[in-house]
Amino acid sequence: MRINNNMSAVITNNQLLGTESSLADVMEKLSSGFSINHASDDPSGIAIAGKMQAQIDGLDKASTNSSDGISVLQTAEGALNEVTDMIQRMRELSVQAANGTNSDSERETIQKEIDSLLEEIDRVAETTEFNTINLLNGSLDNRTYAEHATRMQTSNTVPAGLYTLTITSAATRGTAGGVNPLLGSATATALSMAGTMNINGYGVEFTEGMSREAVYEAMRDACEKGSATISDPNENISIYSLKYGAKADLEIEFSSKEFAVALGFPEDKITEGAIIHDVGDDAVVELDKTSPSMFGPQATTGYDGNHITVTDVDGFELSFLAEASYVGEIEFNVTDIGSMTLHVGANKNQNMEVRIAAVTTEFMYIDDLSVTRVNGPEDALDSLDTALNYVTSVRSQLGAYENRLEHTTKSLDTTEENMTSAISRVEDADMATTMVEYTKLNVLEQAGTSALAQANELPQLALQLLQ
Repeated sequence: MRINNNMSAVITNNQLLGTESSLADVMEKLSSGFSINHASDDPSGIAIAGKMQAQIDGLDKASTNSSDGISVLQTAEGALNEVTDMIQRMRELSVQAANGTNSDSERETIQKEIDSLLEEIDRVAETTEFNTINLLNGSLDNRTYAEHATRMQTSNTVPAGLYTLTITSAATRGTAGGVNPLLGSATATALSMAGTMNINGYGVEFTEGMSREAVYEAMRDACEKGSATISDPNENISIYSLKYGAKADLEIEFSSKEFAVALGFPEDKITEGAIIHDVGDDAVVELDKTSPSMFGPQATTGYDGNHITVTDVDGFELSFLAEASYVGEIEFNVTDIGSMTLHVGANKNQNMEVRIAAVTTEFMYIDDLSVTRVNGPEDALDSLDTALNYVTSVRSQLGAYENRLEHTTKSLDTTEENMTSAISRVEDADMATTMVEYTKLNVLEQAGTSALAQANELPQLALQLLQ
């Protein structure tokens, strides 16, 4: 029996300290809910949990990004719904204007509403925004750069790169005139005879003795109504069809051949029946299908005057409006810059590109819509049908994006849920098991405390030997 070193107390105390340390760990788990509170608790487990938590946080934010993307698309689609309604209304007005019971003044009244709707479409395209980001003016479409071309549009399947073509023949317009002076003789100051002139179905009467200025004004007004345009009065007088290409007819009918000559039109251009008729030509384009140009071997071209469209397999389409009278090479630099990038994943480069084409009257080729011309209502119906198909196509694309994002959001939420369950199994404490451990250690602590008390009394027994 020893009194200097109470080994029983030392051993019991060490055991009690160990029990208290374990009990403290268990209580920390019970109070925090985590089985891993320090790296020393589970070195490999804390590394796994850290990576998984980063993924979970990223998935949560990616789900929010997807929802924001859906909101963007819904905003754009809502505006396009109004654009569709306006196009439908203009089509309705064009059908009304096509009826022969309408006078010129009534068509002009109809045109005022059409002009107002065209302005509103452009206003909607320029001001529809989400978080100050413009949605419908083309700023969210891929950028394409080229000289001598405007209104460039590419489909989603056109890869970024350089595309080269050559305009070998520019589109032309139906033409009549090209003579000077206006009135048959260089010294004439007034029209020498009366007669009528009919431009593309719109007639105008001339009286003998009309001044040069009055004759020009009458021609100009007839051109405006007859889908034609007239050159500057100070130059050789020429009349052109308003549009370019094979559909750009120009037909001028005079009351007599003599009257046509009196107005200054060349006699050799006037056919039997005192008619001048001319039709424009579409542009002619050659595609460069050799490297480095990226046009495929099956690419083909379509024309509507100087509006040129190149198509290929897999929905490839590149369209543009060529500069009037330009002949030569055009290189298109199609980029992947400009579209809205939605980050819909937890990691780098897990993106979705959203493109929204411009929905302006210019890009829909209805910016010069007029029902006041002779064939204006019919031309307007053709243009509006094309515009309606264009808007429908854009809306369809937005709907496809929206459906995809809805599936993306559900997928992200499901993945986040499963990963949360997985990380729970790694780092969350099993409360039942931990409580069992706590009960065991609590009992051991009480037992250790009692044993230490008994061990501390052992040296007292040595005193009995000294009595």
